[in-house]
Amino acid sequence: MERGGSRFDEDTQPFDAELDFERPRRRRPPPPPPLPAEPGPPREPRGPRRRRSETLARVAWALPWIAIVVTITIVGGELFAAAMIGFACVGIEELFRMAREARPFVLVAYAAAAALVVAALYGTHFQLVIVLAATIPMLFAAALTRADREGVTVSIAVTLLGVIWIGIPFAHAVLLRELPDHGAGLLVDVLVATFVADTAAYAGGRLFGRHRLAPTLSPNKTLEGFAFGFVGGTMGFWFAGLYQDWLPGIDALLMGMCVAALAPVGDLFESMIKRDLRIKDSGTIFGPHGGLLDRLDAVIFTIVAGYYLAIALVY
Repeated sequence: MERGGSRFDEDTQPFDAELDFERPRRRRPPPPPPLPAEPGPPREPRGPRRRRSETLARVAWALPWIAIVVTITIVGGELFAAAMIGFACVGIEELFRMAREARPFVLVAYAAAAALVVAALYGTHFQLVIVLAATIPMLFAAALTRADREGVTVSIAVTLLGVIWIGIPFAHAVLLRELPDHGAGLLVDVLVATFVADTAAYAGGRLFGRHRLAPTLSPNKTLEGFAFGFVGGTMGFWFAGLYQDWLPGIDALLMGMCVAALAPVGDLFESMIKRDLRIKDSGTIFGPHGGLLDRLDAVIFTIVAGYYLAIALVY
């Protein structure tokens, strides 16, 4: 079944897989005897070269994006807000492409995401509620202009999913970055803890994974990977806080624990959406890394928690 992006295949290994439980070991017939060697220089095996080229491609795609994120985080202000609007619109476009059969209201979602980010830049989180409330009559007006209103309830629901799931977290990224004095440092701490948790979960699951974490959502994720990710993310936030004398060690550990616990929730949430829509990757903006939602699914959850934890513990 084809929807949106690439075809979802239960036998394909997800990009963020930890351990492949879905491939049972079978007895295979013995391989046929090797053919006589052909004259000429020996051929180099393709496996290692292919893996090396994949790794180089991933690094080549990741480095410029890391430079972009670091630059806009340091600058902050309008540049950071404009980047968050762009990221939010890309994420919403990926979701709507996957769920295009629902016919979501694309322009309303883009406008709402941009308004949320602007409200976060020039206001507070209270203004986000106003923008979100104003989205409902905007959706009603857009629905009135549609000649065929069959399935309009699903269209509105998917549109609101995009605004809430994607637009609100990027607005909270602006709220966190614009906190006085320490906003940039806290944003970096959240990102470091999230990506360390993801990497540690992947490594721990590949090495020691035996027990499935959520078989119906992401069959390849394991409890062992979750444990490694939780410890890695917590320590990543704490280690980053060692260089920030304004962040006590206990607060850093508490914030790191919350971020590390939420990171896999964001990952599993996106896995649930993609599995329901039978999509393997949300997009291709990050090349071999997949789409924006594939790479930032955990950040979308942890950035919101990071802002409110900062308000509660630091400010």
